[in-house]
Amino acid sequence: MYTLPRIERFRQNVLSKYQIYNSVFITLPFDAIDNTGVLLPLFSEVCENGFKSQQSPNEIFESFASKYMDNPTEEEKIELMFRFIQYVERQIVLFDAIEDAAFPTVNNMEGRGSLRDMKEKAEQRSKSKELRNFLENFKVRTVLTAHPTQFYPGAVLGIITDLTEALRVNDLIQIKQLLAQLGKTPFIKKEKPTPFDEAISLIWYLENVFYTTAGNMIQYLQKNIYSGEEINNAIFNLGFWPGGDRDGNPFVTTEITLKVAERLRTSILKCYYSDIRKLKRKLTFKEVDTIIADLESKLYRSVFYSQGEIYLTQEEFYEGLQRIKQLIKQEHQSLYLDEIDLLLNRLNLFGFHFATLDIRQNSKIHKQVFQDIVAKEKALFPENYFDLEEKEKIAVLSNLRSNILEADFDDEITRSTVSSIHAMKTIQERNGELGCNRYIISNNESALNVMETFAMFHLCGWENPSVDVIPLFESVDDLHSADKIMEQLYTNASYKQHLQNRNNTQTVMLGFSDGTKDGGYLMANWSIYKAKEMLTAISRKYGIKVLFFDGRGGPPARGGGKTHKFYASLGSNIENQQIQITVQGQTISSNFGTLDSCRYNLENLLSAGATNQVFSKGEIALSESENQVLDELSELSYDKYKKFKQHPKFIPYLERMSTLNYYAKTNIGSRPSKRNKSEQLDFNDLRAIPFVGSWSQLKQNVPGFFGVGTALQHFEATNQWEKVVMLYQNSLFFKTLMENSMMSLCKSFFPLTAYMQKDEEFGVFWQIIYDEFLETKRLLLKLSGFKELMENYPDGKASIEIREQIVLPLLTIQQYALLKINELKRQKNQNEKLIAVYEKIVTRSLFGNINASRNSA
Repeated sequence: MYTLPRIERFRQNVLSKYQIYNSVFITLPFDAIDNTGVLLPLFSEVCENGFKSQQSPNEIFESFASKYMDNPTEEEKIELMFRFIQYVERQIVLFDAIEDAAFPTVNNMEGRGSLRDMKEKAEQRSKSKELRNFLENFKVRTVLTAHPTQFYPGAVLGIITDLTEALRVNDLIQIKQLLAQLGKTPFIKKEKPTPFDEAISLIWYLENVFYTTAGNMIQYLQKNIYSGEEINNAIFNLGFWPGGDRDGNPFVTTEITLKVAERLRTSILKCYYSDIRKLKRKLTFKEVDTIIADLESKLYRSVFYSQGEIYLTQEEFYEGLQRIKQLIKQEHQSLYLDEIDLLLNRLNLFGFHFATLDIRQNSKIHKQVFQDIVAKEKALFPENYFDLEEKEKIAVLSNLRSNILEADFDDEITRSTVSSIHAMKTIQERNGELGCNRYIISNNESALNVMETFAMFHLCGWENPSVDVIPLFESVDDLHSADKIMEQLYTNASYKQHLQNRNNTQTVMLGFSDGTKDGGYLMANWSIYKAKEMLTAISRKYGIKVLFFDGRGGPPARGGGKTHKFYASLGSNIENQQIQITVQGQTISSNFGTLDSCRYNLENLLSAGATNQVFSKGEIALSESENQVLDELSELSYDKYKKFKQHPKFIPYLERMSTLNYYAKTNIGSRPSKRNKSEQLDFNDLRAIPFVGSWSQLKQNVPGFFGVGTALQHFEATNQWEKVVMLYQNSLFFKTLMENSMMSLCKSFFPLTAYMQKDEEFGVFWQIIYDEFLETKRLLLKLSGFKELMENYPDGKASIEIREQIVLPLLTIQQYALLKINELKRQKNQNEKLIAVYEKIVTRSLFGNINASRNSA
């Protein structure tokens, strides 16, 4: 049977369905006034035509109000804006649910990048043995973080799940009821979530998506590649940050960390209990029935009657399942063997920890903590410790031993840091080592930063810590010196001994978000690529296996985009025995939110590793001349971005013309939007998410393209264009980089802010951004040979276009409200009450726009 092209499948299963169900949705009355649904399509049309006619958001909304409202008061206009926001937020949910329901139809689940494709490719190329070897060593680790790039309340998440199911089977009555329920369910949380709330929200994905998907994938590999033999390697690892990520989040306490770890263990035991109950109904054979009844009883008590006690160890559970397996193979014709294997595979993947809770803290905090420790524990340190050179300090730190406790200190930060280390030990005792065995140091600038952290474990009485100390390199300068920093550590006797205890394995984290914020799009990505090459070389020199953990976000500006293509493009000069990535916000819901999308994306990541190590081994490498072109492009881009960042209007523009100051008011994340509490905005303290998000709300997406056009233009102007073309054609890494930048351009919409051109203070600054946008767009089209952006991803482009169309009224209202706020603040007698109302409109529209951006991943 002929399969329709992907874009046609998208039009039939997403676009057409959205048009049908949206027409149902806008007829539903959600309050006493039932004409909002009638007015919204008219307002959308007025917005579209208005921007084509170069009208400002102010002119668009006022002309709409005068045409379709009867001499409205300001209060009536404000009320209508809030109702429009209410509708648009829910249209976004409807579109999300339709895309989720259509996912397996639009995407070829058995096509390129699937497990089936990987197996068949290995058989065709006589590489089945190599594939098995690869699967025995390779791992994919997805680390769920609660970074605030999407946060639906639990009630809304439940409706989305039910709506997706109803849409899958076209149950019109159920769909109508759920849309009506959606209209009456609040989207805005009145209070910020706690880190524990965030953890509960993300554990839902572990229980309902990852548990099933990862287990089924291992089962497929066991049956089809391993001929039924057990796979000892836990190919899929899950990581978890809510409750462990302390960096800039004062609300993460040791009590929360322990509470989250306990919830993770309870959740996985609940999943096992559910599976065991189903098995008990099938395994009714002599002797087997008593073993399974015993396992069920102990799991039940551990989940429902426990105050923290466990009535069944992981080893006992494993042995019990193995005994059942043995009996049904020997005496019961292997009846229900598959179900036993599936549960064993899940136990192998998730243990009693479910996901590894990572602890993360900033090196600047550690510096403060050490000053306190040195002052308190004078006998352990030389008097002149703080005057010593770095090498001498490291020598002191290498030999420290003590048993300090939280109670020994008065300073809250020191107490919290010390107790977090003791908490790691407690979690390992309760959940197993994998429960909490990674400590990440953000803003890591030196070997001293790592040794301070490492020394804290010894100071807390942990002689041989079963913990990976992970430096996170973020700024361009830190990325450039990362290999030298690691060499200092590899040659330190104490740290070298620690690595031997950790199987001579070192994890290094690299931050895309802060890298882009610091160095711009091209420089950040290229610096991370080169840092990986240099870190690989230095680690191989000292016999260390280096694992890279990438701090990636949703949009391309934060390392998102077509992520699996990046991993497929790494050459043999970059160690790639694991793919470790952070997954956050809309990336969780869009890439891993359903069984189908989770399977599809996990398979693509695993397949990317196989492409690198099995199918294209040794074939992917950048030549010296290609390296030079990338060096020059990134330097030119960096120079342009640095000048832009240093522009005197850079910070004022973000503060006064964007939504930057409103991120803290959205109540979508527990973490403050900047690292310090000072009133003055310091660029270095600004978090990457509100930074990237504010450009996205302006529909300018600066971090995803700025500097790219300038760099490409230099090669065009100096008659070297062919070099860039060759690079684009030969390097999947560079091609993916450019394609992701196209996505950023695609999601930009400068007519929204074109009114700023005339602004006395910011007109010139706006023009700088727009000129770079136009130049980048022109040259990316020239480089790719496309007539329009994202031509090679027509369904992705169509999805973006519909989403942008849905949120256009929201963006227009947001800009209108920002203009009103600036206008009111210029008045002598400021109307504080009215300013607060317009600020609420900005915050509400911000929330809807954030959730609408899920396809940025």
